[in-house]
Amino acid sequence: MKTLSLLLSLLLMAGPAFAAGDYLVIKSKTGKFEDVRDDLVMAIESRGIKINHFNYIADMLARTGKDLGATRQVYVHGEQVEFCKSDLSRAQMEADPANIAFCPYIISLYTTPKDETRVFVAYRKPLAPGADKATREALRNIDKLLAEIVDEATR
Repeated sequence: MKTLSLLLSLLLMAGPAFAAGDYLVIKSKTGKFEDVRDDLVMAIESRGIKINHFNYIADMLARTGKDLGATRQVYVHGEQVEFCKSDLSRAQMEADPANIAFCPYIISLYTTPKDETRVFVAYRKPLAPGADKATREALRNIDKLLAEIVDEATR
């Protein structure tokens, strides 16, 4: 647990360049949040994928911030879209049952108070350093799908 805490602290101190380059993919598009969200949903559903759930992160932070005494508004809009693609999920879990931890896939989208017209769309890269060849291949395919969806939504 101590090692995990140290690793998380180092990751947080590394800043956005480390985050975006190594484990996050972040793209943005100028426009209305609702339009970009619709584009994201269409990019997912046009591939025959069913969306499992929407998480309303900005709403949760606004609601709980009051109880915590927090006054800073982090997001104007902030949501996550959860989904899986059956063939890719099956391949990753057949490679290693522990790979269930990579499902569902989540793509986040948000705007900030600094610029409400810039909509950011982001996802965590599915990484498993040291994993076997089958897991690496399965995760590469998932990363490719996520990249295609985000690219389509931010065109």
